[in-house]
Amino acid sequence: MAKVTIDNIEIEVPDGTTILNAARMMGGESVPPAMCYHSKLQGSGGKCRTCLVKVTAGSAKDPRPMPKLVVSCSTPVQDGMIVQNITSPEVLEARRGVVEFLLINHPLDCPVCDQAGECSLQDLGYEHGLQRTRYEFERRTFDMIDIGEKIKLHMNRCILCYRCVYTANQITNGRVHGVISRGDHAEISTYIENVIDNDFSGNVIDVCPVGALTDRTARFANRVWFLKPMDAHRNCDKCCGKTVVWQKANEVIRVTGRKDKYGEIEEFICNTCRFDKKNVSDWTIEGPRAIESSSVISQNHYTNLHQMNASIKKLLLEKQTLQITK
Repeated sequence: MAKVTIDNIEIEVPDGTTILNAARMMGGESVPPAMCYHSKLQGSGGKCRTCLVKVTAGSAKDPRPMPKLVVSCSTPVQDGMIVQNITSPEVLEARRGVVEFLLINHPLDCPVCDQAGECSLQDLGYEHGLQRTRYEFERRTFDMIDIGEKIKLHMNRCILCYRCVYTANQITNGRVHGVISRGDHAEISTYIENVIDNDFSGNVIDVCPVGALTDRTARFANRVWFLKPMDAHRNCDKCCGKTVVWQKANEVIRVTGRKDKYGEIEEFICNTCRFDKKNVSDWTIEGPRAIESSSVISQNHYTNLHQMNASIKKLLLEKQTLQITK
């Protein structure tokens, strides 16, 4: 075990734990944001640079600070290490710079993007972004390509986090897409215009932190804050069958994998569950999905209906009492 101090809070974690996962064990506001790291994907992390932290003491044996900011998702802790995240102005300034770079080529099409309301880049931009861009040159754009009937690729929105590539490498057979070209021309694409088509290909949609990969079967169907995310399951011979079904009345608009509070998929699901089971009768509904209060999806949400009704009744009663008094 190793003792590490993050933002003046000490925690003991197993040897080999990264700074990011140590902060997640601790919880709270000291958890660095992460756009490319995914705990279920081997080799992920180190691409987006949003999880930069400052190590003011390397260890108890060698208390010298690290000369530069380090990525917390791939830097292991050492006993006696002292880390600054939100308590370091240098880290916050660097994070603002990273967000500005991520938004340089990202189109401002949130109103028409299906990822709006559950986009990690939206949250990151709101917390650390600038109010205006200083970039005066033409944005990078890519030609639209067809990668299959179920998945839509909008490369202009991609931040090259590599999550979809790692997902396809590790849970599917015969990956047909990846990163081609280099530098400013690097893009996610299929090899020789092949289509992404295998039993677990839809998981690239769930791991994408922005709106670059979206579900064609639910594209432009509805906004997520108008839907009711419900935990549901079915007996499936391909996957765990544990999903989130997004309902509007008795209609299933889309089906996704279950994500934890850091936006990472708990268990990957097959394409049959994701694309083909769009009837409520196909599922055993477990109950409402827990939604973070900071999410726009939770605003006026169904889980608070009983509280809203109680508040309305209270206001009506107070109004009636006031009228009687007058």
